[in-house]
Amino acid sequence: MKSIFYVIVQCTWGILQTMLGVVIFLMHCKDKHFFYHGAIITVWEHESSMSLGLFVFVTAKPYFARKFEGKISTEELSNRLLVHEYRHTIQSIILGPLYLIVIGIPSTLWGFAGSKKRRDEQISYGAFFTEKWANILGEKVTGEESIGDLVLD
Repeated sequence: MKSIFYVIVQCTWGILQTMLGVVIFLMHCKDKHFFYHGAIITVWEHESSMSLGLFVFVTAKPYFARKFEGKISTEELSNRLLVHEYRHTIQSIILGPLYLIVIGIPSTLWGFAGSKKRRDEQISYGAFFTEKWANILGEKVTGEESIGDLVLD
């Protein structure tokens, strides 16, 4: 029942980001896909991950895995990243048409434009408000660990 509600809300209240997700999903239809708490997950070859409504696109090879070699396995890092990205889909449910403005754009800028600042000052990826919210609530919704306060860059 929760999954049906999740899909209905993403396809109505979260229609803007879900439609963008459909376009990207179709571009990656040959990649590996699975369901996770109602979301459609695509594992792709890009180094970054993102969430768009009903769709989550996660990297098969986190660019930051080398940094944690011997401490956290790549599989564990990928799972933590999935929990984090899934939480962005819940933010989509909460914010609806405001998601792209409140979460999507700031999160993308933090991910790409903020990487030098994070690396130079050893700031965790989860320090930014969009990411911190995604980490905290992702763990609460799934009961699994997210990327938390890891310094990824």
